[in-house]
Amino acid sequence: MGALMIQGTGSNVGKSLLVAGLCRAARRRGIAVAPFKPQNMSNNAAVTPDGGEIGRAQALQARAAGLVPSVHMNPVLLKPETDRAAQVVVQGRAVARAAAADYGALKARLMDAVLDSFARLRAAHELVLVEGAGSPAEVNLRARDIANMGFARAAGVPVVLAGDIDRGGVIAQIVGTQAVIDPEDAAMIRGFLINRFRGDPSLFDAGRSFIAERTGWPDLGLVPWFPDAALLPAEDAVDLRRASGAGGVAGGLHIACPMLSRIANFDDLDPLAAEPGVRLTMVPPGRALPGDADLVILPGTKSTRGDLAFLRQQGWDIDLAAHLRRGGRVLGICGGYQMLGRWVHDPAGHDGDPGSTPGLGLLDVETRMAPEKRLTRIEGMALGQPVQGYEIHMGRTEGPDCARPFAHIPGPDGATSRDGRVAGTYLHGLFSGDAFRAAWLAGFGATSALDYGAGVEEVLDRLAVHLEAHLDIDALFALAR
Repeated sequence: MGALMIQGTGSNVGKSLLVAGLCRAARRRGIAVAPFKPQNMSNNAAVTPDGGEIGRAQALQARAAGLVPSVHMNPVLLKPETDRAAQVVVQGRAVARAAAADYGALKARLMDAVLDSFARLRAAHELVLVEGAGSPAEVNLRARDIANMGFARAAGVPVVLAGDIDRGGVIAQIVGTQAVIDPEDAAMIRGFLINRFRGDPSLFDAGRSFIAERTGWPDLGLVPWFPDAALLPAEDAVDLRRASGAGGVAGGLHIACPMLSRIANFDDLDPLAAEPGVRLTMVPPGRALPGDADLVILPGTKSTRGDLAFLRQQGWDIDLAAHLRRGGRVLGICGGYQMLGRWVHDPAGHDGDPGSTPGLGLLDVETRMAPEKRLTRIEGMALGQPVQGYEIHMGRTEGPDCARPFAHIPGPDGATSRDGRVAGTYLHGLFSGDAFRAAWLAGFGATSALDYGAGVEEVLDRLAVHLEAHLDIDALFALAR
């Protein structure tokens, strides 16, 4: 067939979900399909079997397509470390740390990697579904663009433009995009669709007709709001607010997780949020950790020392101390594990500015940042149950509490305090395993009968059916030819 690109009128208009649903729809039709995103910006990363990393959204899209994730599905990944700088990952490997102002100079070199990865996928699959980033209307970024029209023009891939009616102004979003972009870029757009509609679709018939008449682009459909999207792993930290207080019932196990400024791999918590007997509260900045929480989870972070400072600025260190005095428990995952120790050392500045930062002192361990990032998928045992997951970190953690490991993979991983109420682990994704999650929840007096993986598969199937019902899928896939 070929390839088709879904671009959006802005960030967070649902491009990732649309591509995931279209991947599953193509797979259900017997089409060998693969997802692709030239450039992604996210700290929510997945580890590929060959030890690389890609955006978590592309890992979900690979699952929708029935594929094992590959570094070529997201050849350029930007992982923000501060408001003005990010780690640059190319075809799965960290190659540079760049300030926002300097990143444009790298893009000419990065386009070669993008086109190489795209060519590999296109040669191996009937259809490649490409996800844009941000918006093609960001004309100030067009000169060296590798994420939207720069890629589409270089690779000769037709584009469908998606607008989000839920945020309002969708007519201006789509018509305005055509008005500001280069005419040759506009010629790459072969149709538009409207996403996230609520209510009676006929009420927007006139709006769709206006867009089609004004732009000359075919109307490919209107997608109603898909509430089950909340059951799929989220990529953007902005989506975490939807999880605040979500899931579970009053009186169930209450888990609180502070939303760190550089929170990473937060989909670790999705299986817990899906548990009927668990109430997960994502605590935004400016709010205290809830006093009735049974457990506080410190999540992963792209900047351990930076987020230690952020945690203290929010007063969450004081809240944690009060939580433990009340008999609560704490679990740290990856960067959160590092924070629980006595010190985090980074004398060479491998993960930020050089220096050392005192940790929370809740585990008798210390972390030293290393020059090489550990990227590996693992299998092991914890609580007598098999665990599968992945590691993605630069620190190496040692200390007396490591004598009481959290897991064995097959060597010891993590640490536990003498009283057993504070623990840490480097393992991401461990809660996706039903047997381990059930055993772990049993330690809190909670029960589990959830088949998390089957639930994700069912939602992807429902998403594909949803898109089939409301989009002209035949016309969409025909564009790829």
